[in-house]
Amino acid sequence: MALYLFVMLISFLINFFLIVPYINLLYKLKLQRRDQQTKDAFDKPTPIFDKFHNHKQGTPVGGGILIVLTTIILYAVSLVFFLLIRKPFLANYPAFGSEVKIILFTFVGFAALGLYDDLSKMFQWDKTQFFGLRLRHKLLLEIVLATVAAYWLFTELKIDIMHIPFFGVYNLDLWYIPFAAFIIVAFSNAVNITDGLDGLASGVLLFALMAFWAIARSIIDMPTALFIAVWLGGIGAFLYFNIWPARIMLGDTGALSFGATFAVIGLVLGKAFALPIIGGVFVLEIFTSLVQLLSKKFRKKRVFPVAPFHLYLQHKGWEEPKIVMRLWILGILFAVLGLMIAFMK
Repeated sequence: MALYLFVMLISFLINFFLIVPYINLLYKLKLQRRDQQTKDAFDKPTPIFDKFHNHKQGTPVGGGILIVLTTIILYAVSLVFFLLIRKPFLANYPAFGSEVKIILFTFVGFAALGLYDDLSKMFQWDKTQFFGLRLRHKLLLEIVLATVAAYWLFTELKIDIMHIPFFGVYNLDLWYIPFAAFIIVAFSNAVNITDGLDGLASGVLLFALMAFWAIARSIIDMPTALFIAVWLGGIGAFLYFNIWPARIMLGDTGALSFGATFAVIGLVLGKAFALPIIGGVFVLEIFTSLVQLLSKKFRKKRVFPVAPFHLYLQHKGWEEPKIVMRLWILGILFAVLGLMIAFMK
């Protein structure tokens, strides 16, 4: 336990002292939120969103890039250090390499896709030209990345079941691959949607990951527990500068990567049923967006004045810090409930 806490603390301190010069670098590179009218999935203006968020134009975007880079480097160093002092561990943990590969593939793969998305927004690449990927193309790439991760979960880690407390264990066999891929893509976009208010997505993710860290420690899953410890340190340092009023934003690089990796960690730990409960705030956010999207497409009218849920609360008159703080509390409750369910037989 002491080693994990030490790694988490080191990760926090390194990221904390890197963020300020990194923010200055983002200003110099002009990697900032652009002053442009936001559009929804149907390419229509979203005046309600712009009303509450136009004042954030100019804020540096790219916090996810730093956290991804530092997490990868610190995780690699931590693994080497751990294995030097615990050499016998590898002999008793044949899935070690596969777990590391799946987690890092998801973390880096979705970060690369998110980085493209960030750059295309900031430099306003034409979607009809070579550098422009439409929404359906990005979704297709997400599905490809998620399917690769799901395939490795099935073939290398031999995960093909879902345990539902009080009901038993269900063997999904080959259906586990599309099931896991769907979960990964869903959470990738859910965190991206939640990342709309200062400190909201990163704060909720911090609490949810603590629940998974407790699970990983309880089953002695070293590679996953160590990754979460390094990642938590980075998210904690980022959150210090991301709370309202944010000095830096996560961006799609972080949001897509963090959401997909959060889902993969839940699947690696064999907690597919507890995953949407621990990440309940993310599920609420994407559910309200999906309901709104489907209603507009098939019923030609809205269910809510605006979606997702946090934007609806803003529309109702709630102030941004109040929404974030209360959704943090809801996130803690979801994490505790999901943790409780995860330990049930």
